[in-house]
Amino acid sequence: MSSCGPLMSYIIRLVILLLPLVDPGCGELSSRVGATTTPPQKVSESPLENLQRQKRNWVWNQFFVLEEYTGTDPLYVGKLHSDVDKGDGNVKYVLTGEGASSIFTIDENTGDIHATKRLDREEQGYYTLRAQAVDRETNIPVEAESEFIVKVQDINDNEPKFPDGPYIAGVPEMSPLGTTVVQVAATDADDPTYGHSARVVYSIIHGQPYFSVEPKTGIVRTALPNMDRETRDQYVLVIQAKDMMGQMGGLSGTTSVTVTLTDVNDNPPRFSRKIYQYSVLESVPVASVVARLKAADADIGSNAEMDYRIVDGDGPGMFNITTDEETQEGIIILQKPLDYETKNTFSLRIEATNRNIDPQFLTYGPFSDVTAIKVIVEDVNEPPVFSNPVYKMTVSEAAKVGDIIGTVTAHDPDTANSVIRYSIDRNTDLERYFNVDATSGIISTAKPLDREINSVHNITIFAMESQDPSQVGKGIAIITVMDINDNAPVFAIEYETRVCENAPPGKVIQTISAVDKDEPPSGHRFYFSLALPAGSNHNFTLRDNRDNTASVLTKRAGFRRREQAMYQLPVLIVDSGSPALSSTNTLFVRVCDCDGDGVPQACGAVAYTLPAGLSTGALMAILGCIFTLLVLVLLIVTVRRRRKEPLILEDERDVRENIVRYDDEGGGEEDTEAFDMVALRNLNIMRDPKVRRDVTPETPTFFSYPHSTASRAAYKTLPDNVLFREFIWDRLKEADVDPTAPPYDSLQTYAFEGNGSVAESLSSLESLSSDSEQSYDYLSNWGPRFKKLADLYGTMDSSSNVFS
Repeated sequence: MSSCGPLMSYIIRLVILLLPLVDPGCGELSSRVGATTTPPQKVSESPLENLQRQKRNWVWNQFFVLEEYTGTDPLYVGKLHSDVDKGDGNVKYVLTGEGASSIFTIDENTGDIHATKRLDREEQGYYTLRAQAVDRETNIPVEAESEFIVKVQDINDNEPKFPDGPYIAGVPEMSPLGTTVVQVAATDADDPTYGHSARVVYSIIHGQPYFSVEPKTGIVRTALPNMDRETRDQYVLVIQAKDMMGQMGGLSGTTSVTVTLTDVNDNPPRFSRKIYQYSVLESVPVASVVARLKAADADIGSNAEMDYRIVDGDGPGMFNITTDEETQEGIIILQKPLDYETKNTFSLRIEATNRNIDPQFLTYGPFSDVTAIKVIVEDVNEPPVFSNPVYKMTVSEAAKVGDIIGTVTAHDPDTANSVIRYSIDRNTDLERYFNVDATSGIISTAKPLDREINSVHNITIFAMESQDPSQVGKGIAIITVMDINDNAPVFAIEYETRVCENAPPGKVIQTISAVDKDEPPSGHRFYFSLALPAGSNHNFTLRDNRDNTASVLTKRAGFRRREQAMYQLPVLIVDSGSPALSSTNTLFVRVCDCDGDGVPQACGAVAYTLPAGLSTGALMAILGCIFTLLVLVLLIVTVRRRRKEPLILEDERDVRENIVRYDDEGGGEEDTEAFDMVALRNLNIMRDPKVRRDVTPETPTFFSYPHSTASRAAYKTLPDNVLFREFIWDRLKEADVDPTAPPYDSLQTYAFEGNGSVAESLSSLESLSSDSEQSYDYLSNWGPRFKKLADLYGTMDSSSNVFS
């Protein structure tokens, strides 16, 4: 026994290690599988460790549950039983884990497990539960907790589906039989390891006889050879996938496959007609499109692209043809001008060739076609054409009016050969220097020319058909004016010449040059000299440098500003023209006070000193008097200008309207009445129509204002209308002489009260008599605005000699 102890120990250890590897779901429902009552213990590394076999206390059947159970009673799953349970009711079974109490229930007395809900294997394939047997009274475990699995058994409850469908595929037209188009794939959510629920086969239920599908792989292939896109370019297939390997009772799903036949170049271009005819006006400009034509090609895309070319025809170089890349049309373009009178018909041969030719379809060719083109040129009434586009002419600057410069000629290109009339576009000859003969085209001068003003004239000549004036041709005449020597030379600039008082004889004080508006062919040559009688002066001399410049030199020393501050030196300049022209130019030489280096410090005349008998104060007094006189003269002129005669209109020309006042105090609405302007007009005065109306009127008043008490009393006895008129004229004169008053022709009012005023009317126009007994003493208390009325109508205090 001592020799068998170690061997038995190793065997027990091996069994213990292999027990967890046993799959409880692999046995039959009637088999019984044991489970350890305690968790696995750590195996001692020592071979001498005493190992004892644990007792198998738990016993239960292998647990399966069928998915999609539709019965009304709970589905029996299995039974748990412990060896400790003697059937006396002291042991209670407890179930925990996934779905315990919610999906799975256990009878705590018998250990029977039931499923209370419908299970779906595709949602969850198995559930892990834990079972435990405890003492009913003390709840003390009598068995260690053990874990087991309830597997959901699959049924065929899911049909195949195409996750990538529907499919879109393409295959070239004219493909051989069996060309692969696309591969479809269906999936089945059922258990692929259990039965045939997830094993699918493919079939085509719509799309024969053009296409087929392999049952196992789902590869769609062509079933007919040489399918033509131009006949039919698209097919819709319906592919079915069925599980249970296609057997009866299997579930199926379908998808669609849209197959498009892609184009290949299997059709050559063809012209619809053998000859085309086009008409074109002879007046169309070069580079214009003459015609468009297109060869028909049943292909599309790049397979329908073609190139056109002219293979034969008359008028070489007259036309060219290109391809419109968008429409694949041949565009015939004019390369040279057309002339109906020269050639009115052209014949061309045009070839159209496919640009991309597939070698495997050469037997369908040739991939080109030829057609004939006839271009007919139509006659149009063309404008006259000048024999030269530009005429260059020359004329002398000395040409007289009417001298012939040159001739332009134009002709009618049409067969009618209409008579031509010529004219000048005056927009190009605004000064009208030239004329052109209407019938002969001879250009002549119309006025004297001046090369220095305009040396080149660019004029436009019109040539018009006499039969159709709307047909006008244009020609250009460039007339160059040839120079003559008609301008004398002058100084190049205005010189400022200075000579120092201490300048020695022979000192160069100025170098002069000349300019001439003329332009001789050999260039200018000027000759300088002093004009007589300056040539014999004793102050300065001139030296011609023979390079179109001259130098001015002093002939003596001792120049003095006090004696003479400026000298005038006449210089004669002669050009080299034929005939030669000359001019005399005056050079002004100022005498200056210079420093030791010859730099001028002060030039011109020396200031005069005051006479000995006249002091500075006396001079200032004289200037002050002169200034005062000037101020007085300005004031007098200003006052006279401000005195303007009023602008008095004649009676028959008086167009003034009645004046309506709305802001007078007094009678309220009774004041909003119009004043009759007739009452303000002086009909008794004869006005002189020749009197100026822009100055102060000098018409005297009829009566002077009273200054004494007696005269004032007499003043009150005057007629009311006279008093009122005098009052108006008096205010008018005051406004005219007042510089701050409004203009003469402005409207002025004097704030007379209306009839409805509480104070009644202040005017004498409505008084019953001139000697009314009414007292107006209160007017003096109304302020300065009523002072004049108080003076007129108030009573006089004899003691104080003032109005109360």
